[in-house]
Amino acid sequence: MTTFGPFRRLMFGLGTREKVCRICGKRSRLIASSIGVCVDCLRNNSEEALKIAMEAHRTSKGMYGLPPEPPRRADGIACGMCANECVIGEKEYGYCGLVKVEDGRLVRIAGTEDKGLLEWYYDPLPTNCVAEPFCPGCRGVGYPKYAYSRDGPEYGHDNLAVFYGACSLDCLFCQNWHYRELTLKARPLVSAEELADVALRNRRVSCICYFGGDPSPQMPHALKVSEIALERADKEHRIMRICWETNGLMKRAFLEKAVELSLVSGGIVKVDFKAWHEAVHKALCGVSNRPIIENLRVIAKRFDERPEVPLLVVSTLLVPGYVDAEEVRCIASYLADLDPRIPLVLLAFYPQYLMTDLPCTSRRHALECVEVAKREGLERVTIGNIHLLGDYY
Repeated sequence: MTTFGPFRRLMFGLGTREKVCRICGKRSRLIASSIGVCVDCLRNNSEEALKIAMEAHRTSKGMYGLPPEPPRRADGIACGMCANECVIGEKEYGYCGLVKVEDGRLVRIAGTEDKGLLEWYYDPLPTNCVAEPFCPGCRGVGYPKYAYSRDGPEYGHDNLAVFYGACSLDCLFCQNWHYRELTLKARPLVSAEELADVALRNRRVSCICYFGGDPSPQMPHALKVSEIALERADKEHRIMRICWETNGLMKRAFLEKAVELSLVSGGIVKVDFKAWHEAVHKALCGVSNRPIIENLRVIAKRFDERPEVPLLVVSTLLVPGYVDAEEVRCIASYLADLDPRIPLVLLAFYPQYLMTDLPCTSRRHALECVEVAKREGLERVTIGNIHLLGDYY
């Protein structure tokens, strides 16, 4: 009974109404009112389409007093924390909300080694991790070096799930949109040492996964937690995998450290690649995807170093009307060129935040995307959130 209500609203409510593209006049249930334009106009008439689509980001970020795009003040101070490369003016905030300029000085509200803005919890294994089909903790791959169980889940063990309270994107469909309330309150704050203690004092913890929000605006904190936890786990002869669920907008230097920590510990870097065409990505998520594309190349260069557990797993949310077979084809083609063994997990969409007038992903949509991705040369393509699929369009 807990899931029937939302599905009923989807089938008989907002998700069934046709909307109109404000450029070409196309009518479709798969146009989001918040974006206001169809995917074809975003791809073929991007300059005009983005003028309309970015109105939603002004609303979204404005609700929390943050800039609608990464600031580029000529007289500002460079942040340098993530790939958005904010240059922040006096008495203004960076895009993520964790950095501001006061009296000509950059002030970091959180994201340092002594102040991480986050919530945490112990998540019993196996979890609903995006990389579950390839995870040592869920499938026993990499046993005995990276997993306690030889043939299946590490029953009796936990993942320390670290939910960071800020993000370097502004996804209009965000499933974890409540991270924004943490950004607004700027609490709770936890030091790297304190969080590492949380991981080590529970003998059942065999992995740490950073998500959110996103770890990218708080990488010094996450990296320090990982270093402390790995050092202590090694002394105690414990497995401690370091995993990341990220949008991929990490600063290059931080990304390389994150990759190294995951590589040596048996962890996985899980990159949620939202869309291939830059205008589609910006309409959905607020910023360019160019740094993400390059960061995937950086990770893939080390893919061969640990074949038993894939270092990189990419996920893509199948947003109805926007992340279609063409977007998936381009993503899959790029990944296959990097390494055809890179797993791609296609996730079913559920309406959230400012995109509640779209249906869940159709089963036909998902299966078409699987076929397209495999035709482009990817060897491992799976569907996540299968229970959300239906015959919606």
